[in-house]
Amino acid sequence: MSTRSSLRRRLERVGIGLTAILAVAMVGLLAIDALRSYPVVDVIYEQARIAGWWLDHYLGTNVFYHPFMWRSIATGILIGVVAPLVGTYLVHREMALIGETLAHTAFAGVAVGLVVSSMTGWSGSLMLVALVVGILGALGVQWLAERTDTYGDVPIAIMLTGSFAVGTLIISYGRGMTGFNVEGYLFGNISVVTPSGARLMAVISVVVVLVTVATYKQLLFITFDEQAARVARLNVTWYNTLLIVMTAVVVVGAMQILGVILVAAMLVVPVATATQVAHSFRETLTLSILVGQIAVVGGFALSISQGLPTGGSIVVVAIACYLLAIFASSRSTAAISTH
Repeated sequence: MSTRSSLRRRLERVGIGLTAILAVAMVGLLAIDALRSYPVVDVIYEQARIAGWWLDHYLGTNVFYHPFMWRSIATGILIGVVAPLVGTYLVHREMALIGETLAHTAFAGVAVGLVVSSMTGWSGSLMLVALVVGILGALGVQWLAERTDTYGDVPIAIMLTGSFAVGTLIISYGRGMTGFNVEGYLFGNISVVTPSGARLMAVISVVVVLVTVATYKQLLFITFDEQAARVARLNVTWYNTLLIVMTAVVVVGAMQILGVILVAAMLVVPVATATQVAHSFRETLTLSILVGQIAVVGGFALSISQGLPTGGSIVVVAIACYLLAIFASSRSTAAISTH
């Protein structure tokens, strides 16, 4: 191994280590926010707010003192981990549009929740409704793919257009109702991130990371050679379903910040960036998470400093990273190993 390659590996390990520490800190921050009614946790919560005030003072901002900004930033950081993590498998399976499909499905769930809330006064979590509908949509896509003889992307296209059609009908029906506002879910908005939505994202992130680590070899096998996996008596249908359900739950969590329209970008763009420079699947996985973090942190910085929409800022930074990777790469197509 050359000195340059060795240095690159060390930098990647340092980067992923810092990302892991940051992600754990964000989960801890959300836990403190959720448990602040307890005496000991309340003291930690107040100290965290004081630390945020001092950070705002030195940076000249008005961001870190406010709990709703903590929740938004923590949610964004976690999205930057789990979206590229799941997206790496999707991109290599040529299923990049599945994220967009499940976002539309989850959006239909949000619309249903808004209509029910406006008509009955129900105050439950809209994200939980979106999560249930998103998982059902994922299972629907998998059911269509397993039971039809059409090309692989046809069930995805049917579910994408069908769920969006249902969503538009529900939106049309709900227009004029009190409290019915879907724009934040369409385009993303940090004000959409509720305490329950942020906690849901924390749970989703922990579960997705643990499941991916536990099933890494199996998911890798079906990603690169599904037929060989079937011959080896691996339950391919089960792992396909697992992957698409994980995609659904990640999409629902990411929809809070990025919105339905942009959510697929965080599943695809960081992975496409990493693929330009990586030499193995494992390295692609690592680099895509690092790019995801750069996009989220850079997007939040751009959004806060310039008063721009957060979702669009994150995606623009991610695309800028992709263009830089293209210019920096010496190859036009990625030829990676499965190691």
